[in-house]
Amino acid sequence: MTATEQRAPELRVQRWIGADGEILQTPVKLADLGTGVKVLFAFQDWCRGCHEHGFPTLQSLRVALAPRGVGFAVIQTVFEGELENTFDKLRSNQIKYDLPILFGHDVPEVGQRLPSFMTDYQTGGTPWFTIIDAEGQIVFSDFHLDPDRLLAQLKQT
Repeated sequence: MTATEQRAPELRVQRWIGADGEILQTPVKLADLGTGVKVLFAFQDWCRGCHEHGFPTLQSLRVALAPRGVGFAVIQTVFEGELENTFDKLRSNQIKYDLPILFGHDVPEVGQRLPSFMTDYQTGGTPWFTIIDAEGQIVFSDFHLDPDRLLAQLKQT
């Protein structure tokens, strides 16, 4: 993983569902994902690459890393296709991929073109993985995550 040397901004995504699909009444903060490494996955429901590569990668990472205390969150970044990439797609994807983790729905604020996660984390689209280390530094942020390499590096720490 290549370190970006950037401190992870606090999440500003306002709408979330919990691991069992319940609508959360308060926004999720990074601290809610635990004190260790965090994996954030940005997707859009209509994104073919998200379904063919992103979600399967996330599934394998969750199986391997959740028992080690790694925190996970999925964020639907609605930077286009707002009529397709809707809040109700969170739960359907959570079930489809058997991912009992937090799912957020991030739409642009009034007057903004991009949702908060894309702006704050300087992401380039979807599928997008962001890895935050236990010290709160972004150590990876890109489209192409090699899960085997990530797992190998985390075993060394």
